[in-house]
Amino acid sequence: MKVLVTGIDGYSGWPLALHLLARGHEVVGIDNFATRRRVAEVGSWSATPIPSFARRQLAVKEVLGKEIAFYRGDLADYDLVEKVLATERPDAIVHLGEQRSAPYSMIDVRHAVMTQVQNVTSTLHLLYAMRDKAPDAHLVKMGTMGEYGTPRVPIPEGFFEVEYRGGTDTLPFPRQAGSWYHWSKVFDSGDVMFASKIWNLRATDVMQGVIYGIRTPEMTDRRLFTRFDFDETWGTVLNRFIVQAILGLPLSVYGQGGQTRGFLALEDSIQSLRIAVEHPASAGEYRVFNQFDAAYSVNHLAEATAGIARELGYSPTIAHMPNPRVEQERHGYEPIHEHLYTLGYRRTRTLDEVIREIFQTLRRYRRRLEAKRHVVQPTVDWRRPDNRGSLGARAPTPPTPPPSGAT
Repeated sequence: MKVLVTGIDGYSGWPLALHLLARGHEVVGIDNFATRRRVAEVGSWSATPIPSFARRQLAVKEVLGKEIAFYRGDLADYDLVEKVLATERPDAIVHLGEQRSAPYSMIDVRHAVMTQVQNVTSTLHLLYAMRDKAPDAHLVKMGTMGEYGTPRVPIPEGFFEVEYRGGTDTLPFPRQAGSWYHWSKVFDSGDVMFASKIWNLRATDVMQGVIYGIRTPEMTDRRLFTRFDFDETWGTVLNRFIVQAILGLPLSVYGQGGQTRGFLALEDSIQSLRIAVEHPASAGEYRVFNQFDAAYSVNHLAEATAGIARELGYSPTIAHMPNPRVEQERHGYEPIHEHLYTLGYRRTRTLDEVIREIFQTLRRYRRRLEAKRHVVQPTVDWRRPDNRGSLGARAPTPPTPPPSGAT
């Protein structure tokens, strides 16, 4: 199959491309490198040095003997999106090319509006271009479990049966997003569902849990590593905890620490996306997969990280701090995740073994972590109407620059 990966330069896009190539698929990518710029905007960088995309392509050719066709551009440019789909005629499109950070969307009105406009626009552009240039392609859109919020009932995979005042129907499960970013993903889901219905498109909406991990089997050379963000804006909670342990900082638990979400390893996230690609939806079908392996609380993640850190010779401490987010800190969480298993998905990595792997890899890059230790603590407050001052407060003394072509 020929697969177009939008956001191919990103944390998930790059390992997905490598995995698809290893499975014999042809890969075409598009990216505008916005994540590199936005991470730099908040004063951070990837813990793992990332070569320029041209060097990434060369490494793929040298190490894997494969080639990746690439278009540099923005999904906000409809003419470009239409050109790519008309030229490449992909069998599948994996849509990862969106602003992916909840804290980034909460900085101020400019970041909130940019997040929603760019995310919704990119999805609409793909849908219209599919209708006109690649109507048989299958769209696999990366959604987020965060669309659902934390309701006090089990969370189905997209739809549920409801009975109300004598009537029954199957309806989309109500969304209770917790950031401007998550609401942009809700709007995306509605647009994809509607377009599938009126234009007979094929679509799978993958409601992603929190992904953790630093390596996949295809990354046999350091030039093939994916990015690993650890600042409070772009790095996930587990990333932040591991880096704090390495740097001798307290593991910063927001509030009571009972916040619970679904998690899965990077390798298994890539597996699930590949399975969705290889088992396309039917024409006119909009389906939803909840993508995660297990649900963990923030407290559980902190304790797991601290325990493994002690095994490796560190002396971690755990500190609870005021929660900068507006969220429930104690709640039930019971999502259903069955569809991917029926298509052959099986978990391959456990939380503890991946945490150990991240520790072992990051030890090589301690100097990069030390140079950016100031970005780990939270500065974006959900309750504050304007967090722009936090960006300026982060501006560090310029550290030693990364190797040429790397970020």
